[in-house]
Order: sequence, then C-alpha cells, then structure tokens
Amino acid sequence: MATDFTMEPAPDLPGSDRTYKYVFGGMRRLIDRLWDIDVSGLEHIPREGPAIIAPNHLSFCDSIFVPGVLPRRLWAVGKGEYMDSWKTRHLFPAMGMIPVDRSGGDAAKAALDTAAKVLDGGHLFMIYPEGTRSRSGNLHKGRTGAARLAIRCDAPIIPVGHQGTVDIQPPDSVMLKPFKECTINFGAPMHARDFGDPDDPRILRRFTDAVMFEIAQLSGQTYVDEYAGKTDTPAPTPITAPTPGKPSPNGRAAEITLPPGRREQVAVNA
Repeated sequence: MATDFTMEPAPDLPGSDRTYKYVFGGMRRLIDRLWDIDVSGLEHIPREGPAIIAPNHLSFCDSIFVPGVLPRRLWAVGKGEYMDSWKTRHLFPAMGMIPVDRSGGDAAKAALDTAAKVLDGGHLFMIYPEGTRSRSGNLHKGRTGAARLAIRCDAPIIPVGHQGTVDIQPPDSVMLKPFKECTINFGAPMHARDFGDPDDPRILRRFTDAVMFEIAQLSGQTYVDEYAGKTDTPAPTPITAPTPGKPSPNGRAAEITLPPGRREQVAVNA
C-alpha cells in the first residue's frame, strides 16, 4: 500500500488539506495494522490531472478504504443527510465531501457543479455509480451522473471493484471488525469518446453500462438490472455480469462497442 499522499493545493475547493492528510494518514497506518488489504491496479491512477474514481458500494467503510489506498487526495459526493448529524457535519466537508441532495433539483445540480470544479482543477473525484449502497450484495444498474461528469469535464472514469468491506462493516453496523480481508481492484481508465459521439444522448447509458460491466469484472459481483435502494433485496431473477459475445440471460440485449483492445460486442441490459 502507498504510504505518502500527493497533496495537491486546492484553496478554492471544499475541504482542508491538513484534515485530509491527518485523517487518512492515520487511517492508512491503522488499515495496515488491522486489515489484510490486497490492492491491484494502482498504476491506472494518473499521477496528475483529473479522473473519476467509480467503485461499487457495499459498506460505509468503502469511503475509508478506497481513498485510503490511493496515492493522491480525492474529493467525493456524500449524502446530504450527513450534514444533519453533529458527528459528521464538520468533519466530512473538511475532508472534501460534497453533500448532495438525493431528492434532485437545484441542490443536486449545485453538488455536480462543485464536482466539475474539482475535475476542472485537475483533481480526483469519487462517485458511486450505483448511487447508494447495495444491501443485496449484487451490483446494481448504474446511474449516469459519473458519465455526465466525464463528458462535461473530459475526464476518464477509473472503474473500481472491491470485495470484503461488507464483512468489515456490515449494513447498519457502526463498528469495523478487525483482521478481515479486503480486495480492491482498480481498472484501466475509460473515456467517453471511445463509446460514441459525446453529443449523442444515448452515450450516457451506453458509457454507464460499460463502466458497470468493468466494475462487475473487477468485483466478481452478480449484476442486476435495477437501481439500488434502501430496502433492495436479492432479485428473484438475478443476471450475471454480461460477458463478451453472449447476451444477458434476462432482459433485452444492447450492444456496446468497447475501446481498442476490447473490440468485442458485449450484451448489457439497457
């Protein structure tokens, strides 16, 4: 695991460099001592410039372990409800969390505008494509916010698939269980321009589905063609992550042309 942060000065963005370095510097040392973390693909993280980190979301501690192994500081969205608690309303924004009102509207747009400002400044930004934690353990249909940001800011999306965080901190658990294993896999950067014309509205779903395909490959999860929710349960007819050249067993298939090196036609649920 990397031990030093590359701290990029960002005085015009939310968060405190000192708080971030203090919290995640301490978390790294704690992670090394208390958990067995296997990390691969860090070479895909650019040393400089913007990128969108897009992980699957299984546990609250995803937001500790994924940033905790990165060599660069990042900013991330977080649910606006965190601002209602005295425990988190000051700490999380100081660490660079951008609260988002998940009911939509102007507040949600303002959060995405701030996210775009992070990327336009050449920094890393993390967003969970599923929108919320999966309580079923499946990988759910991705929302298009990450794709919108990628196109708007001309930034690559780096898919991330991890396993084990839900065992470290199960749903609704406050405490983290020590001495558990966790695997975090970072995939190769994905660019919207490799999936069609950025001005074509259909690229949002096409690009998002391709990102979810990569996350499924990295995490080993079963892909379910429905959005995650607070009470989501295992789907009665789950579908496995789409494989190159083979239609999904459920739902209608949609073709996606992958970028150079993966020029297969893959089936995904649109």
